[in-house]
Amino acid sequence: MQDHPPVSGLIYDWNTAGNGYPHRSTPIELDDETLRDGLQSPSVRDPDIETKIRLLHLMARLGIHTADVGLPGAGPRARADIMALCKEIVDSRLNITPNCAVRTVISDITPLIEISQKVGIPVEACTFIGSSPIRQYAEEWTLDHMLKLTEESVSYAVQHGLPVMYVTEDTCRATPDTIRRLYKAAIGAGAKRICVCDTVGHITPRGVRNLIPYVRQLIKETGDDIKIDWHGHNDRGLASINTITAITSGVDRVHATALGMGERVGNCSMDQLLINLKLMEYIHTDLTPLEEYTRVASEGTGVPVPINYPVFGKDAFRTATGVHAAAVIKAKKKGEEWLADRVYSGVPAGMVALHQKIEVGFMSGVSNIVYWLHEHGIQPNDHLVEEIFRAAKERNRILTDDELMEICKFEAMETERPLELDTLPAWKKEIEG
Repeated sequence: MQDHPPVSGLIYDWNTAGNGYPHRSTPIELDDETLRDGLQSPSVRDPDIETKIRLLHLMARLGIHTADVGLPGAGPRARADIMALCKEIVDSRLNITPNCAVRTVISDITPLIEISQKVGIPVEACTFIGSSPIRQYAEEWTLDHMLKLTEESVSYAVQHGLPVMYVTEDTCRATPDTIRRLYKAAIGAGAKRICVCDTVGHITPRGVRNLIPYVRQLIKETGDDIKIDWHGHNDRGLASINTITAITSGVDRVHATALGMGERVGNCSMDQLLINLKLMEYIHTDLTPLEEYTRVASEGTGVPVPINYPVFGKDAFRTATGVHAAAVIKAKKKGEEWLADRVYSGVPAGMVALHQKIEVGFMSGVSNIVYWLHEHGIQPNDHLVEEIFRAAKERNRILTDDELMEICKFEAMETERPLELDTLPAWKKEIEG
């Protein structure tokens, strides 16, 4: 088998035409919100602590830098889990840093200080407060009151040794002046990060490109070394593209959750984000643990993976369409797995330790049938292929492996000929059609 030509020789990539993706002088950081914002979905089940610890280990294996391990203000059980997760980071020497969401009130921050002191590591306090005019109106807050809460809470956390990320909820509907005054107050009180939040999934990519440069300029004016985070929700279906736009606009860290779960319709999907960042070459992480990460998150929370979900949905790498299957089969016939993994797929299945799968159904051709038989170690013959083809065209769905095997067994009985094992090293002539 010859060495395959470079992918760039067979795929013209309009994504990188012209100037390509913006260059980053620093690596993008990732914050996993599955165990906090993800669990705020009204449909999830709170996983047991063993499942949370398993997810934490998978996050570390995937190169995720920080994890929001809970909301201390949610009660004793939440605090016990936060303690256990932070202790696991210490005991297992995981290469991941914990943080927790807390309101800008002393009573929320005090338990976090106690947890941090007991486990012996700093736990980042993500102090949040609403910032938009609509939220101020609903809460009957004045800006002076918000500034007071900001300064008191951030100062309190910093004085007790906690690193602080200051979070403005609903930043994407807040006025420029409010954003400026709140961020400057938080930075003055000792916050080392600020987080721009699209709390209700309002913003579009154009809005992100307007907002992030404004915030970056604001930070530059302070003269302090402050990092910028992005946290986006998916109410308009734009969470992933908004997060990528925030990355290309220069934020330092972005937040996401397994399967995009979270409040209302959820957040940016961490698994989809990692796939895209690797394809964009912003990260070079081994993503083979990603299937386990999504499966554990799904099973632990009771959130099902839709069949058409990108990459990890049941149908992501399946086809029963004759033309598509024929192209994949021809690629395999060349002995080029890398080609078969790309000819009808924008995401190489092998990147996440999965593979392309060819099914037999009402839109299938002979190629699908011969391929399935070879894959199951059965020697094709004209009568058997014809019987399967007829059965497939009579159905209004894909034939299951059990149904296909029954046809094979029935055909062997009818012809009084045992099923022949396929020992041919090359593809049958039917595949070339």
